[in-house]
Amino acid sequence: MKRLKITNSHGLSSSDLRSYEKQETRANMRHRITAVRLVMEGKLGKEVAEICNLHRQTVSEYVHRFNEGGLDLLLERKFGQGRPCFLTEEQQKKLKEVILTSSPSDHELGTAVSWTTPIVSEYILRTYDVQMTQTGVLRMLWRLSLRYTRPTYVLKKADPQKQHWFSHQLEWIKKTL
Repeated sequence: MKRLKITNSHGLSSSDLRSYEKQETRANMRHRITAVRLVMEGKLGKEVAEICNLHRQTVSEYVHRFNEGGLDLLLERKFGQGRPCFLTEEQQKKLKEVILTSSPSDHELGTAVSWTTPIVSEYILRTYDVQMTQTGVLRMLWRLSLRYTRPTYVLKKADPQKQHWFSHQLEWIKKTL
């Protein structure tokens, strides 16, 4: 088996990598830096894999990346595009505008005054002929910077003085028990 070598240190020493390790908050990235540092210090790939609890090919890949592009390439992570959204950008903008400016009752979706994920899902089905799950709707609303909050109820006929007196009396009961 061929011994791993750091052919291009990019001006970084073992102590520099150790300081980057300590600064890194993500554990998986810290493992990458540790693996490269240990190879730089002269350990074999198998030993590094054992120490870091990684596969030896993974250690080899980390060293190869570091040799090619330094710390930037080593810490770079590429994620897949994922499934495309059911609604186009324009449709999402219109949906966001509808949610922010109107209520479900304005669009004949019952008597509700606040938007919930089932109601938004029903609106999307009626308007765009696209069926989405409630979880999918919730995630899309999150991407549109809309947050789901439960409405708080305020009793209109409540007397503030009686409420204050009740809370005071409740505290007194808690203390005496």
